[in-house]
Order: sequence, then structure tokens, then C-alpha cells
Amino acid sequence: MKQNMKRWAILILSVIMLISVIPGCGKKEKKQEKEEKTQLSWYINFSWFASDWGNNMVSKAITEKTGCDIDFVVPGGNANEKLDSMIASDTLPDILTLGWWEPEISQMIHEGKVYALDELADRYDTYFYNVVNEEVVKWHTSEDGHLYQYPNSACSPSDYKKYDNLASNETFLVRKDMYEAIGKPDMTTPEGFVKAVEKAAEMFPQVDGKEMIPVGSTEFNSIGCDSFDNYLMDFLAVPYVDKNGKSIDRLKNKDYITWLKAFRRLGSEGLLKDEIFLDTRTQMSEKINNGQYFCMIYQYTDMADQEKALHVKNPDSIYIAVDGPKNLSGDDYMLPGTSVNGWTVTMISKNCKNPAKAISLMTYLMSEEGQKMTWLGVEGKTWELNKDGVPEMKDEIKKILYTDRELFDKKYGADSCYWMLQNDAMSSQWIKDDEENPVTQLKQWTYPYTVYVGQYTIAFDADSKEGKIKNKVEAMWGDTLPKLLLAKNDKEFDRIYNEFMKKRYEEGYSKVLDAQTEKIKENEERLGLK
Repeated sequence: MKQNMKRWAILILSVIMLISVIPGCGKKEKKQEKEEKTQLSWYINFSWFASDWGNNMVSKAITEKTGCDIDFVVPGGNANEKLDSMIASDTLPDILTLGWWEPEISQMIHEGKVYALDELADRYDTYFYNVVNEEVVKWHTSEDGHLYQYPNSACSPSDYKKYDNLASNETFLVRKDMYEAIGKPDMTTPEGFVKAVEKAAEMFPQVDGKEMIPVGSTEFNSIGCDSFDNYLMDFLAVPYVDKNGKSIDRLKNKDYITWLKAFRRLGSEGLLKDEIFLDTRTQMSEKINNGQYFCMIYQYTDMADQEKALHVKNPDSIYIAVDGPKNLSGDDYMLPGTSVNGWTVTMISKNCKNPAKAISLMTYLMSEEGQKMTWLGVEGKTWELNKDGVPEMKDEIKKILYTDRELFDKKYGADSCYWMLQNDAMSSQWIKDDEENPVTQLKQWTYPYTVYVGQYTIAFDADSKEGKIKNKVEAMWGDTLPKLLLAKNDKEFDRIYNEFMKKRYEEGYSKVLDAQTEKIKENEERLGLK
């Protein structure tokens, strides 16, 4: 009897031990597994990034799906100084997101500070290959055959044939009530533009007790200002190559120089305010939110939240897109749509303690399920299928999105609040133009002028001969552009411009143009654009 009881005791003990080691069995073990989360630090190389993680519906749902909890790291001042410091001290966070053009990308790859994403995918998550775009992968693959970075908002030339609602970000914006009050003038010529700005400044010296700023712009930085160089040249349809396919120095374009002189005239009249040369994007956003600018060449997506806030306060005070600066021949604009480069790229640092989780998180965010999550939110709570079987955000959720973006992000966190791996082409299947959204008019205005120019966007290796020259002359331009805009007269403008151009070519800029010509030819071959 004792012997039988002993055998039963051993058998029961064995069963208990077996249950405890079977995955998913045993309530205690299951609870522990569910509670365990992987903490990942994610560096965003933009000081204006302000989203948090874990407090809204989308971030909670992503953590539940992936087991990853995110701690965002954002630079407090100069972003590239922060990044350079982390590289030098070998303190890079787990995941990094930065502009595709940043020279630190090639530095981190060459110094072995980031993982090859394809190697991580081979080892931990082969589903990665199901969610990436083959054309994008081919484009971003390094010379050693490995993929170290993956972009957001990347579109290949074939996407432009597939989708008819891929828009450029670049718009010429005017404050609606001011523009109408001065008679909706033609602002496509230098003369008409200057007269319109002068009239607006005369009629509206203040806005709700605050100084009106006649001309707004993007942030001035160490290499220039997009509003007054790249974007303005796109509006003037300044070509990238000549008829023989040779790279052109776009800063030499005569129409561009004429327009810079028009802005210089406004500067001499005190209509280019000091703020535009000094303000950060955060400060600009505050002024847009107050409707303080009369006009600006700006990326509409960068002011979408403020546009919605203005619409709630006063629909007549919003910004609308109208025809702005044109070249002296009156040609249509050539506004760049998203290219295969994308906007930013995301990488996984060799400091990452759990690269398996990091690559799985990237895979999830790039998947269709992940894209629906970051764009639309949680199915059944923020969106559902409409009568046509297409995912659509609920009306009551859209109402908050269109009226209070801060509350929307805090409560829901959808509509690309987490944009680091957003896929514009995929989302265009679900994100349709909505006339209730005050941003829609800005987006639609760009459709006729949006072109693919990805073959011309080139980033040289920072350590290459051409890269060093380009970086040096870009820094010279960053110092020169404000001087041109604030020159006392055209004679002083010409002197500053000619001195800059002389130094530009003394530094060897012609070698950069030659190298760009070869790169453009290679790009056209790779993209099938020959």
C-alpha cells in the first residue's frame, strides 16, 4: 500500500513538473510571460518631436501586439551635435530615425555601429521580407550587399503610375482672410508678389494684438533655408540637368536670382522680419497657430495641426494654397513628390540589447496591420470597414482629429502620430481626401504639379572628396543666404553673390557637379528611367 502511494506521489509530482515547463501551461507562468515587456530606446533626430509612448490607444495596442515598450530620445538643442556625440561616445540608443541625407548614416555603417537589417531578418524574423518594398530595398542596399536602413514615406517611380493621389508637400500658402481683403492679387510674378506683401503689411500691421509677419519661411539652418532655396527653385521649375543630362548648378538660375532680389527688396523695406531668421520650428508653429504669417512657401504637412486649430477658431483665418512664385516664362511648378529615398530612415544600433525584438517591431510597423494601426488606430474602436469594405475612421474620431490634434494624439495616437515607418503609398488606399478636413485643399492643390525627381536627390559619402566639398560649400551658402536677403541694395546683393560663387568653385564645386552627373545616370539606370 505504501509502495503504491509512493508511486502515485511520484507520478503526480512528475505531471506537475511537466505542466510547469510546457509553454502556455500554468496560470502563473502565463501571467509572467504576459507581463514581461522589452524596453527599447528610440532616438528621433528632430528636436521638435514631442510624441510620447504608452499613454494613448495606439501605442498601448502596439506594445500589446509586439511586447515592445518605447522610450523616445529627442535632442534638446542641435540634433546633429547630439547624434555626433552619441556616435563618438558609443552610446547610441537601440533604434535611430534620422533624415536620409544625414552624413552620419554612412559613418555609422562604416564604423560598424548599426546592424544589417537583412541579417537580423534572416536570423530572427524572415517575415520582414514580406513587408518591405523590393524596389526600396534595392535602392537602399549598400555596396556590401546589406541593408542597414529602411525609409518612411518612400515611393518608387512605379508607385506614381499606380496611385493618383501622391502629393508633394510643398505649397505656397496665404492667410485666407488677408488674401481676400487685398483683392486676391496675382502673386506669380516678382512685381505682383512684392506689391501684395506690401499691401498686406499696410492693411494688417497686427493680428489679434500680435505683430503680423508678412513673409514666413522654414527654419534657417547651417546650410540655408528650404523656403528660400530648394522650395523656391522647385516653384520656379529650375531644372536639375541640362539637355545633355549634365548636372546643373541650380543656384545660378537667372529667374531664381531675380526672385531672391525681390525678397531682398522686401527685406530692405523691413518686411522680412528678424524672427524668420532666428525662429525654430517650434516657434514657427506657435506663430502659424496664431495666424501671424501672411504668406509662406512651406510644407503643408508641417503645419497641418495648426491649420486645424485655426479652422476651429475662425474658418476665415486658415491658410489656403494659391499660385505663388513662377519663373519668368510662367511655366508650371515642378514640385517633388516622395522619392525612393523617403523622408527619414530607421536603423538598429549595435548597442541594442534585444535586436530580435527591434527587428520584429520594425516588421510589425511596416506590415499592413501595423500601417492600419498607426494611420487608423484600433479596429472597432477608432475605425471599421465601410459599406465598400474599405477601412474608414469613425466620424466621431475624425471630428476630434480635425478640431483638436493635441487631444487626438493624447487619447488615440493614430493618423501617423508615429510616422517613423509610415508608408504613404499603402495608406493612400485608406486615407482619402476628406472635404471636412481643412488640410485637404492644400494637398489637392499640389496634384497637378507633383513630379518624381528621386533620381536627382543625391547624398555623397561624408568622407568622400565630393562629399567634403559639398558639405563645405553648403555651409558657405548657409552663411551667405541671409546676407543676400538682407542686402541694402541690388549692388550689394550682386557683390555678395559673386563672391560666394567665386569661393564655391575655388573649393572645387565643379567636381561635385561632375560626380552628380554620374550619380544621376546611375540612378536613372537603377530606377528604370532611361
